[in-house]
Amino acid sequence: MKKTAGIHHITAIVGHPQENVDFYAGVLGLRLVKKTINFDDPGTYHLYFGNDGGKPGTIITFFPWADASQGEIGGGQVGVTTYVIPVGSMPFWEKRLEKHTIAFNKSERFGETYLEFADVHGLQLELVEREGGELNNWTSGDVTPEIAIKGFGGATLLSTNPERTKRTLHEVLGLNKVAEEDDLARFQSYGEIGNVIDVKQTPIRRGEMGTGTVHHIAWRAQDDDDQLDWKQYVANKGYGVTPVQDRNYFNAIYFREHGEILFEIATAPPGFAHDESIETMGQALKLPSQYEQYREQLNKRLIPIDVRNLDK
Repeated sequence: MKKTAGIHHITAIVGHPQENVDFYAGVLGLRLVKKTINFDDPGTYHLYFGNDGGKPGTIITFFPWADASQGEIGGGQVGVTTYVIPVGSMPFWEKRLEKHTIAFNKSERFGETYLEFADVHGLQLELVEREGGELNNWTSGDVTPEIAIKGFGGATLLSTNPERTKRTLHEVLGLNKVAEEDDLARFQSYGEIGNVIDVKQTPIRRGEMGTGTVHHIAWRAQDDDDQLDWKQYVANKGYGVTPVQDRNYFNAIYFREHGEILFEIATAPPGFAHDESIETMGQALKLPSQYEQYREQLNKRLIPIDVRNLDK
């Protein structure tokens, strides 16, 4: 049986790009590690936020459409994206959300306390304290490494067919079921972050893609050879798998599991520093070679964005 270490990245649809940057870089203190374009819609940004090094397991990516209609969170989607923070940092984050007038709730599940809130466009998020995972050595305003978001804790999946989604997590991706509580089943991979997946066990009507919804969740492959093994492995399990797609910073394959959630398996290499230095990641608009000739037109079309210190 093959086993993924856990989440590589999560990709969501949001609204105005400056509002997106202000929330994830300005409020949550993540690093904007890449500013590029949606390869399938080059007049739109594809923005990547993560830890200081832009490592797999920390990256959330966005397609921001300023005039997009609001989506409906439902079956076939990631319902909640979970971030992990250092043990003892929860009081800081409560005060920070209050400072930025972001409403939140606290809840308990599986013996852990969660701080639940939504981003500016309705994407459902939560923070949980855990020991695992290295510190994020990125400072953004008042967010310093000892309290900064380390990366993903995991996600809660909403499925139109939870039994089959659970089988996919275990029998295809190699996650182990570790607990059940109320209407949730918990699965865990061997990685230190992005490793805890909760599945709502009640079937949920299919959601509608739009602002505030997750487009897909990507799982980690070690490299190109491992990804090709995954491609054959998933196909042998009876799923339709796409050809390998070059996403410039990783290669990707996609398949839709039987609860209608779009899964991706993405490689760790080449990473986000192959077309700019690790020190300057996220500062310049980076384009794949086929779009470089259109740079001037794209710069005129794309909405200007800036990483701003909201704590001044």
